[in-house]
Amino acid sequence: MSDVALIKSLLLTIPLAFLVFRALPAGLALAARLPLALALGWTVALGVTLLVPTGVMSYLASFAIVGSIYAVIALGLNVQWGYTGLFNIGIAAFFAVGAFTSALFTTTAPTGVAAGFTQQAFGLGAPFLVGVLAAGVVAGVLAAVVGGPTLRLRDDYLAIATIGIAELVRLVFQNERWLANGPQPLRGIPQPLVCLVREAGCPWLPAPIMGLFAPLSPRDYTYVYLVITALFVIVTFMVLERAVRSPWGRLLRAVREEEDAAAMNGKDVARIKLQAFVVGAVIMGMGGALYAHYMVAIDYSHFDPLYATFLIWVMLMLGGSGNNRGAILGAFVIWGVWTGAAFAVDALRPALAAISPELPARGPYLRLLLIALLLIFILLFRPKGLIGEERFVSRHSGSREA
Repeated sequence: MSDVALIKSLLLTIPLAFLVFRALPAGLALAARLPLALALGWTVALGVTLLVPTGVMSYLASFAIVGSIYAVIALGLNVQWGYTGLFNIGIAAFFAVGAFTSALFTTTAPTGVAAGFTQQAFGLGAPFLVGVLAAGVVAGVLAAVVGGPTLRLRDDYLAIATIGIAELVRLVFQNERWLANGPQPLRGIPQPLVCLVREAGCPWLPAPIMGLFAPLSPRDYTYVYLVITALFVIVTFMVLERAVRSPWGRLLRAVREEEDAAAMNGKDVARIKLQAFVVGAVIMGMGGALYAHYMVAIDYSHFDPLYATFLIWVMLMLGGSGNNRGAILGAFVIWGVWTGAAFAVDALRPALAAISPELPARGPYLRLLLIALLLIFILLFRPKGLIGEERFVSRHSGSREA
């Protein structure tokens, strides 16, 4: 077994161990559960690394990265819709604001000849985590500005406001070149910990740790970034699981189910809705930051409502609205369907050409049709999603699904 395969398996152990940990019986003691999860996770990771061809593994790692980013955003939507009933159909706005904010914070302002090709409002050259936090803060401020006046009205107004703000954000980033290079891509977004796979290494890391990653090459960076995105999913999931099992989480459900009754019991419904809306937007903004640092170059077209709003709604509906595990599962399943449909359309091109020479060019629209049909199927036959909402969320009453 090569050193590269060993390191890759160790990196893959982190997300796989978390999945195994969640799958093990909750009654098992933590002292036994954690080592068992690590052992099983590493065993599976090692087996996959040795048996699956390198090219396929790289593709699967990239697939898992994008699926993890969508999972973070779906978790944010779950706070808004799944637990509070806020109909946000402007996810693309918070997604885009988070991505561009982190890009502006972490890149450096172009100088010299480069300044003639790339324009941006500022470039602070801040660390990755600072960019992610800034993305969440700016997205949260935008949510507060939008939600403040609209959440006191009927839910229809929130839907209208979020549609409008999503289109406004897209047009601003498209036309205001001074802000983030306008219609041209904003390039050079730094990748966190990319020094681990470069020959120069990370000077701030101890030599023994840097030596562990020495066999990796730049093409292996996807495994490093997969660990980063997986950690964000894990932390977001654990924080939200604690939150929804707290009095605040039960209050969100009360507002969703019967806000008049919650108001009669002295609860400030508008403030609670605004809190949930802002928290969800902060998570979406952080997901946008993860997306920007993975893509390295972004522009307004990356945040089309189809990819940045509609697809995420389908993910949450399929996985299970009101269930954080369902949000994560739905993100990976729908992203798998979406990417798999592209291969299916390519395979069908000869058959489509035999029917009509114009059909192969329209093949990509079959993906949209497939997702639309899947959404209809979910609403008709599986309205609760693959994992139903938990009926009891208090740690004192156990956890049972509806």
